[in-house]
Amino acid sequence: MRIIYRQVLLFLSIFLVAVNAGAASPEQLNFNYPDFPIIPAGPVTFCEERVPLEIQDVKERFEREMLISVGDRVQVFLWLKRSRRYLPHIEQALKENGMPDDLKYVIVAESALKPHAISNKGAVGYWQFIFETGRNYGLTINENKDERRNFFTSTQAALSYLKNLYGMLGSWTLAAAAYNMGEEGLLAEIHEQEIADYYRLYLPDETQRYIFRIISIKLIMQDPARYGFNLTDKDYYPPIAFDRITLECAKEIPIKLIAKASNTIFKEIKDLNPEIRGYFLLKGNHTILIPKGASDGFAGRYEKLINTFFYDQDKHVYVVKKGDTLYSIARMFDIPVLSISIWNKLDKKLILRPGDRLIIYPKKTGTETNDIQEM
Repeated sequence: MRIIYRQVLLFLSIFLVAVNAGAASPEQLNFNYPDFPIIPAGPVTFCEERVPLEIQDVKERFEREMLISVGDRVQVFLWLKRSRRYLPHIEQALKENGMPDDLKYVIVAESALKPHAISNKGAVGYWQFIFETGRNYGLTINENKDERRNFFTSTQAALSYLKNLYGMLGSWTLAAAAYNMGEEGLLAEIHEQEIADYYRLYLPDETQRYIFRIISIKLIMQDPARYGFNLTDKDYYPPIAFDRITLECAKEIPIKLIAKASNTIFKEIKDLNPEIRGYFLLKGNHTILIPKGASDGFAGRYEKLINTFFYDQDKHVYVVKKGDTLYSIARMFDIPVLSISIWNKLDKKLILRPGDRLIIYPKKTGTETNDIQEM
């Protein structure tokens, strides 16, 4: 605290000396004032619906979000760098659905194009679906898979939701506001206030700011250089590159085997398929993404790995003895406790019972012959 106090005093001293000496005017010392006109020369629109900036309250709300967005320079750079990875797919999907191109900026406002974004209200993923709405729009959400984190399926769900909201409200601006606060809440406000104009409705603060935040993102991303963001082509992250494959899993399959069959690592499979939770694909059919080009020869590699895995799994069974715990078994085989939990889908605090059978892949082959038996 003393250091901060001294720094504040030093800054104030320099400020007073400069002003009193006529070295700088207050305007010159206002380092944060932008060097661009906050209000663009032409009309400001969202989905071709005009923003009434002649209304003082609307103007102030617009300027506030523009200044906040432009001021968060690190975040804006990340928006821009990620944009070519995702937005072209959304642009194509919007075009195919006959929807306005401006809606692509909703995803930036919602998650900054991050698959694992989570709000304090429990909204998850690229488009920030809450559990109930995600389920209503066909997304699988359970302990093994959360498609709110899948870019392609969540985008399809989000566009369906926005299209339905537009059909209900007759305005893309109101549809986006309803996307933020929920259609029931917005309809109640429209009914109570007897007005169906977003810019004149009294709404929760987050929703009052929401459309202006999207518009600020739109204006910055359409002309980043105007706002001081100068990126070259090499600065942008490349588009997602992948092969899409379908797997029929007769049993639970470890993701690490899919990675090996794809000639890659566990992390890349998880990054391409952020909806997969945990370490396994469940029994059933799955469509997943693997690195571009990895589908060549994948089937042969995968079959060989799966056959070996199931053969080894049958051999590596440890029968729990009286007095055993997960910790004692982990020490016996010189492996992490969490590994046993992963292989056997256990809670590491679970109480084991004599006779329980655990899959174990030990480091020490000598221990393996003594304590691990065939099923």
